[in-house]
Order: sequence, then structure tokens, then C-alpha cells
Amino acid sequence: MRLLFVKGAEGAPRVGMAVGKRQGKSHDRNRGRRILREGFRRLLPWIRRDVWIVAGLSRAGMKAGAKEIYAETASLLEGAGLMEPGWPGPDWEGRSPCPDER
Repeated sequence: MRLLFVKGAEGAPRVGMAVGKRQGKSHDRNRGRRILREGFRRLLPWIRRDVWIVAGLSRAGMKAGAKEIYAETASLLEGAGLMEPGWPGPDWEGRSPCPDER
């Protein structure tokens, strides 16, 4: 997976997905985009408000499952310092409280 971070305007973080034609047939690319969207959907409430992200899925990522993509995305975002303070860490099974719900 590749992530490109850009400092954006204040407000909600923005996320874009990129899966190129070389990655496979359309049904494979659609699956890759769905998996990326699901991972970011779970992480979006915890991503800092001043960042825009473009995520690209590699060929190896196209074969991975949703949990692996979620864990990799969480690891990359945390390593780059793009998660809100108080983020409890990756939790695929449970529902982490959103920062607004605490």
C-alpha cells in the first residue's frame, strides 16, 4: 500500500483511492477499492482534521484481506503521526469510540 499525505484545509479529512488498471481486471480493482474504503471508514473518525490522503493499493495488497489492509493502514497513519491523540489503536472487532463520542 502507498499513502500520499498532503496538509489540507481545516475541516474533515479527505481520502482518495487509486487502484490502477495494471492491478487486475475490473472486479479485482473494485474489490481493492472496497477493502480500502472499509479500512478508512473505520479509521476516519480518528484521522487528524487537517490532512488529505491518497491511498494506492499494490498488487500484493490486492490479494490481502480487509483486516490486513486495515492493520497496515492504521500502522502507516500512526507512524506518520496522523492519528488524533487518544486513539486507542487498531481494533477490527470492536467499535472504538469516536473522538466526538467520548
